[in-house]
Amino acid sequence: MSFALYMVGFVIFLAGLVWGASVAGVPTLYIGIGALILLGIGIFSGVGRTRGKDPSQ
Repeated sequence: MSFALYMVGFVIFLAGLVWGASVAGVPTLYIGIGALILLGIGIFSGVGRTRGKDPSQ
């Protein structure tokens, strides 16, 4: 699984959450803060899951 594919899936997931929050009436500021936090978590987990194994170990 490549990092780009992982991030595309995560961004689609995040867009769904943002859309649902906006329909539910959550204030835009809180949606933006939550989206940035989740995007950061997605990048960290994507790097961890797609990083190649070190062949020297």
